Amino acid sequence: MKDELQEIIDQAQSIIPLMVIDSLEQALPMAQALKDGGLTVFEVTLRTACALDAIKLLKKNMPECSIGAGTVINTDQFQQVAWAGGDFIVSPGMNDDMINMAQDMAIPFIPGVATPSDVMTAVNAGFEILKFFPAEQYGGATALKALAGPFREITFCPSGGININNAPDYLALPNVTCVSGSWIFPKDAVARNDWGTITELAREASKLNLSQQ
Repeated sequence: MKDELQEIIDQAQSIIPLMVIDSLEQALPMAQALKDGGLTVFEVTLRTACALDAIKLLKKNMPECSIGAGTVINTDQFQQVAWAGGDFIVSPGMNDDMINMAQDMAIPFIPGVATPSDVMTAVNAGFEILKFFPAEQYGGATALKALAGPFREITFCPSGGININNAPDYLALPNVTCVSGSWIFPKDAVARNDWGTITELAREASKLNLSQQ
């Protein structure tokens, strides 16, 4: 499972777009816009009623892409994502029940952390790739640089307040493996079904990892 998660991270090219899908009709054109822009790993947040159906739809129609679920906060949602065929699960935090389920089920899980104690709990449970959330509110790139000292083997996917301007600061850190954010989806562009704008923003984001090499 650890290797499978790393393959997904590698496929992401350092950027995992966070998709908030309000209507099922938006799912395919929104995902196609990301793919046209060079991104093929998507995190569908469970904040909306159609999110699980969207995951099923995207898995059926875009098998070449990796479709995960974000904002998974309990074991019921964890199980529902697995049943929907999700490729990976991301949570803003973690608890013992979710950790146990992740260890029992064959689906990659990225638990959320915000403090050194959180990191220690995740490490003791066997996780090496963690979500740092909410990133900007908890010290941003400076905080992650500090965490690199005591946690040398751990890598992070920061999320929360990430945008095209500050993403390079995170990606420049050796303990950051990717960033996640919704800046690729301006609300006005999504409301207008302006998928061309989404494609251009995805293309711009997909180039961020190249600037760090």
